[in-house]
Amino acid sequence: MSSELSAYVSDTAPWHGALRPARSWLHSDAPVRSLNGLWRFRLSPTASVAADFPSEDFDDHGWDSIPVPAHWVLEGDGAYGRPIYTNIQFPFPIDPPHVPDENPTGDYRRHFDLPDGWSDAERIVLRFDGVESLFKVWVNGTEIGSAGGSRLAHEFDVTSAVRPGDNVVAVRVHQWSAASYLEDQDQWWLPGIFRDVTLLARPAGGIEDVWLRTGYDDGRGRVEAEITADPAAFPVTLRIPELGVEQVWRTAADVAPVEVDRVEPWSAEQPRLYDVTVSSAAESIALRAGFRTVEIRGDRFLVNGRRVVFHGMNRHEAHPERGRVFDEAHARADLARMKRFNVNAIRTSHYPPHPRLLDLADELGFWVVLECDLETHGFDKAGWTGNPTDDPAWRAACLDRIERTVERDKNHPCVVLWSLGNEAGTGSNLAAMSAWVHARDPERPVHYEGDYTGEYTDVYSRMYSNVLETEQIGTDGSRAPLLGCTPAQGARQRTKPFLLCEYAHAMGNGPGALDQYEELLHRFPRLHGGFVWEWRDHGILATAPDGTPYHAYGGDFGEVVHDGNFVMDGMVLSDDVPTPGLHEFKAVVQPIRFAFAGGELAITNLRHSADTSDLRFRWRVEHDGTVVDSGELAVPAVAAGASERVALPPVTVAPDAETWLTVEAVLAAETAWAPEGHEVATAQLDRSVRRPVPAARPRTDWRPGGGTLALGIAEFTDGSLTRLAGRAVTGPRLELFRAPTDNDASPADRIEGSDDSVAGVSSAELWRRDGLDRLTARRIGVEHTTDALRTVDRVSAAHSALSVTVETLWSVEDGALELRVEIEPSRGWRTVWPRIGVRFELPDGTAPVDGAEWFGLGPLESYPDSLRAARTGRFSAGIRDLSVAYARPQETGHRSRLRRLTLTSGATEVLHIDALPDTRGRRPGFTLGRHTPQQIARAAHPFELPESATSHLIIDAAQHGLGSRACGPDVWPEFALRPEARTIRLRITPGA
Repeated sequence: MSSELSAYVSDTAPWHGALRPARSWLHSDAPVRSLNGLWRFRLSPTASVAADFPSEDFDDHGWDSIPVPAHWVLEGDGAYGRPIYTNIQFPFPIDPPHVPDENPTGDYRRHFDLPDGWSDAERIVLRFDGVESLFKVWVNGTEIGSAGGSRLAHEFDVTSAVRPGDNVVAVRVHQWSAASYLEDQDQWWLPGIFRDVTLLARPAGGIEDVWLRTGYDDGRGRVEAEITADPAAFPVTLRIPELGVEQVWRTAADVAPVEVDRVEPWSAEQPRLYDVTVSSAAESIALRAGFRTVEIRGDRFLVNGRRVVFHGMNRHEAHPERGRVFDEAHARADLARMKRFNVNAIRTSHYPPHPRLLDLADELGFWVVLECDLETHGFDKAGWTGNPTDDPAWRAACLDRIERTVERDKNHPCVVLWSLGNEAGTGSNLAAMSAWVHARDPERPVHYEGDYTGEYTDVYSRMYSNVLETEQIGTDGSRAPLLGCTPAQGARQRTKPFLLCEYAHAMGNGPGALDQYEELLHRFPRLHGGFVWEWRDHGILATAPDGTPYHAYGGDFGEVVHDGNFVMDGMVLSDDVPTPGLHEFKAVVQPIRFAFAGGELAITNLRHSADTSDLRFRWRVEHDGTVVDSGELAVPAVAAGASERVALPPVTVAPDAETWLTVEAVLAAETAWAPEGHEVATAQLDRSVRRPVPAARPRTDWRPGGGTLALGIAEFTDGSLTRLAGRAVTGPRLELFRAPTDNDASPADRIEGSDDSVAGVSSAELWRRDGLDRLTARRIGVEHTTDALRTVDRVSAAHSALSVTVETLWSVEDGALELRVEIEPSRGWRTVWPRIGVRFELPDGTAPVDGAEWFGLGPLESYPDSLRAARTGRFSAGIRDLSVAYARPQETGHRSRLRRLTLTSGATEVLHIDALPDTRGRRPGFTLGRHTPQQIARAAHPFELPESATSHLIIDAAQHGLGSRACGPDVWPEFALRPEARTIRLRITPGA
């Protein structure tokens, strides 16, 4: 690479040439022309290819065609390279500001006609809304300028270069540049022109920029307009027809605040918008204004004078086929899905999204923390030496990024916090960015998590602080140390509103213990909620060697360095399917709280400002999961923050069945994000008559041997089960292993929750060390009576002195086959167990077991620290629907607190299994699938699971919790499963 070219791609300056100042992304009636569509494209492996292509007479007929917007690595089935996923790592040497000579470079060309009438325009502007990472622009062979900042808007003045008729625009895009050091976000590296390209005709006398700062105070509204325009643009008129506002400003000096009586405020719950136009004789700008006031008062973050609690998600732009290319229909569906799951806030991790997304957030209603396109996380590898956020050589680039972030999106009422970026250490450039924001927009606070001591930010923010630490942050007068703070600095941070900018890492099966964090928010008003990491998996649709489609993650494209499936950490799978974790989130944060007391129901409205007049309250009574009565409760409108008590309906209690009362708050009418009847909140009350559990019948007449026999519907050979109800069945086999979840497999040091974990060593590694995935059994004894069979086995693993004694007792009781399994560990086990259960194998034969009906918790999977979304009822599902297709196969599908299970084959009932509670009232759970935990653990992708001719039923006396250890706290001690003696007791009858 030439020294000139090397200097260009390594230049820390944010732009060169005819780049115009940053401004709002506005809806204008001035002429525009989209340049989206097919462009001619050439990819070179280095940046040093000759720059001959910008000339007008260049022959590009031999080039390929590629759509714009698009990422070139997602086009051409690998012809243009492959995506790279890293979380922290830089995929090139840390040699700032330099990048390798091996720098994929894409050249783009397209022709366009300048529309008739554009010759009257004062300026012709070429806008790029997103290009990764460094690009240079030519028009008709004339170099216009260059810019970096991949997720930022750049507008170039091309007036002198365009002409009537045919024009040629050429763009050179380098995958790597100095800008890449500022864009080390946890996401795929996806080069190319991936957002819109637009040509704009700026009229003489047009309005260059508008900022409507709106405020709200007890029913009154205020509009402060900032108009950027030449004197010739005046007079300028502000119109808000619905409010009867028509304000004419003759000159720029006349622009003054406008007071408005009787306006409705904007909030995330009631996103009231007013149509506004700001017009000159030459141009009209359309906006939607929401009246709201953001302030910090003491340690409270307030909007319209009321405390905000963020039940939020970190949201990347991600699509399995398009990457970060914006699709408005998909984005709207995504935000509507958030609303249906009680999400009220978005942190735009870690860059400004496509500007239309914020229009949708204004409309549908979200609190938004808008984050700058800045992260330098890879410098952690070098001890933060050379970190751009503390190097004066990068100050202009850092300031340019925050300026473009704020200026583009300043009109949106949904934006209530500006965020300087993410995981970029700390330093003087971040402080300068904060100072610029405070000067430009003093009404919205500044956030940045890495400012641990609170030197230049307005809120205290942390990632993944555990429950105890978060509690201490919220506790007045606490002297518990805070990360990176002296005692005095910690005391200062406790005077600010606190939010968890990331928590509850939603990677794979999890997260657990969401309810523990939620409980703190209601005890400590300084705590303002947080943002789950993150909203969706980033899987890229790929094809396995056998043609099976799957969602690829890091390493699947042959990357030199990558961070594996850490990019699959969302509450929504790559194919838009909500995970059980999202259902759990919805239940935990539901904005209506129910409390049963005697014959009354207390209804508390936890919303920010909306009352409950948009809701109906339904109830139903079920006997063993069958509805026997239902109706509606007459509930007056409950104001935000208030409670009401209403009488419960009379409940008919069944003497021989469980009786459950369920109440629900549902939408009374259709909204933009959900249909009428959509469930917002729910709760259950157990009204059952307590019935004694049949005691196990003692036997003393055991005789040794005789293990080949029949007991009721069961047949045994040498003491081992071979058939049940006429079909081949084997088991029960002790199962202590589960296919490790992503949290189980994490070696992270965040083990504050479980005292049985080892820092830097994953739970899965400890389980394999102890041989839980390769247990073998030695039969100690077989005994029988006339109607019972008893076996005792010692279960252990190769090269281990640890063992478990398993006593299995089969008997015929009251016409049913009863199984009682007593599980007792030896001394010496030092770590948690993943499960305590028994496994049955059910070969397909002529009628494979392919589904289940059950009475217990459902309908989705549940675990000890993730039970809030589960309700007691009667459910059914096919065997494949009982598990979740996580991108990396892992433990899934456990249903807790089982009462009765029916295994089905098509419409045929195969076996009925009644689960009896143990002497402490604990009920088992079940998992039904087509693979063993060991098979699942060996697969890196779903398509790698082997073909199966057997269904596997696991009945668990207990399961280990889920936690959030992949990037957060481990399983809390209360939910950690320690080796202990357990009993499983089942009664089995043949299908009908």
